[in-house]
Amino acid sequence: MKLIALEEAFWCDKLQTDGSPLAHIPLKPEVLAKVRRLLPDFTEFRLPEMDTNGVDMQVLSLTAPGIQAQPDADVAVADARAANDFLATVISEHPGRFQGLAAVPLQDPKRAAAELRRAIEELGLCGALVNDHTLGHYLDEPQYAPFWETLQDLGVALYIHPNPVPADDWSLLRGYPGLDQATWSWAARTGGHAMRLIFGGVFDRFPGAKIILGHMGEFLPSHLYRFDVRYADLDPAKQLQLKKPPSEYFGANIAITTSGVFSHEALVAAIHAIGIDNVMFSIDYPFERTEAAVEFMRTAPLAPADKAKVAHENAERILRLK
Repeated sequence: MKLIALEEAFWCDKLQTDGSPLAHIPLKPEVLAKVRRLLPDFTEFRLPEMDTNGVDMQVLSLTAPGIQAQPDADVAVADARAANDFLATVISEHPGRFQGLAAVPLQDPKRAAAELRRAIEELGLCGALVNDHTLGHYLDEPQYAPFWETLQDLGVALYIHPNPVPADDWSLLRGYPGLDQATWSWAARTGGHAMRLIFGGVFDRFPGAKIILGHMGEFLPSHLYRFDVRYADLDPAKQLQLKKPPSEYFGANIAITTSGVFSHEALVAAIHAIGIDNVMFSIDYPFERTEAAVEFMRTAPLAPADKAKVAHENAERILRLK
């Protein structure tokens, strides 16, 4: 079975930004050491692990928070350009094994749009990834219109990934550092970002735009019914009126990956919620185990044609990998 995995992290030591996520995650020392060793590597560990487990391609992206926490817009632009050039070189050195999602310096939306266009048209990358908020700003805000226009014009998808640096102080999490990371809060925050895009009318203004959410949709697919019935009761004077119910933007504008949620029950529920054409295989390397992800996919209780869609065909179509 062909496997394409598309939330697979890397780091480039040449950047001015200290974008490593490791200072923000309370991991065991041995886990930190392993991740630090694996993030900048492509040949010593990564490709052999892919070969051992039968992963045909990783779609690479700069690890979180990447450049999203960089306060200097000029540095962010330079680092995005350097990261994308580096990524394009890695891809060219290993044809057919890697593709890549561009880093975008949203500190300056117009220059982010220009860098996105360069990354797609000149470097041959297959989409973009943003690590949730950029210095506390979310993509429903009006200054990001040039970026959405370019994304729609290019016909590529934007992966919205969690940001380990919180945008604000969420008092609910005080005293519980284990909750303030991948265990729970990252999914809630990133899912909230996607809901801002829906409720802010971004997909009504840019109907051709496509985003991807990891981690089986950041909790959202299971709540589509509730989104619709509660939205229908909102006072139209206090909420932007959408062109269709919130659930209908899933599939049309929102796809998801399985990254880090290797549960057959969750997979089947997500497919029932948003459709077989909108779910894609992912590992979340090097933070998750490749062998666990592959075993999950190979044993998934799906018909062969549906399994092929999740394993590689949906990614080939949405990211235009063929």
